[in-house]
Amino acid sequence: MSPLDFTRGLDVLVLAPHTDDGELGCGGTIARLVEQGSNVTYVAFSTADKSLPNGLPKGTLRKEVMNATSALGISAANVIAYEYEVRKLNYVRQDILEHLIEIRQQRPTDIVLMPSLNDLHQDHSTVAAEGLRAFKNRTILGYELIWNNLSFNTTCFVRLEERHVRRKADALMEYRSQAGKAYMSERFVYSLAHARGVQIGCEFAECFEVIRYIV
Repeated sequence: MSPLDFTRGLDVLVLAPHTDDGELGCGGTIARLVEQGSNVTYVAFSTADKSLPNGLPKGTLRKEVMNATSALGISAANVIAYEYEVRKLNYVRQDILEHLIEIRQQRPTDIVLMPSLNDLHQDHSTVAAEGLRAFKNRTILGYELIWNNLSFNTTCFVRLEERHVRRKADALMEYRSQAGKAYMSERFVYSLAHARGVQIGCEFAECFEVIRYIV
């Protein structure tokens, strides 16, 4: 049976360089996977405290990611948030690789959802490269963050219902510290999901690059 058969329970690993990247890139797909019985683990490598607006306390994004992933249906026990410094993940890439290998050894994984290998952000490209090294024998899909993707191969689509997009938008609303950013808006979330849906003849979808596909 193909590991992309969402009608059965899958063990799914979501790699987020920063808190909110996973929700932005594949929040609708996460909602669908959880709804259909998959076990989703969410790993963020930076809580990006140095990027917080002035006046907000350290740890704000850690609290927000717990609320956001809960809104998508992910168990708190399946959320791991490291506190590496934002924009400097390339300095600790070996540590990141070792964390990923430990996760691989401890948690069964059918599919890895992570940033595109073509993502321009230095933290995103680091997590993508180390994710591929650690999980080269698993199916890996790269999610899109269109403001960071100079190019993106639309080689995999996940059909979504409106309720899945709604849960993604609701999850992103938990990031109150990031309010005002254009890509966090409900309008953007629905617009992108609708555009990807148009490409495959349905109302809503999310799009991924196939990095590795194992049957």
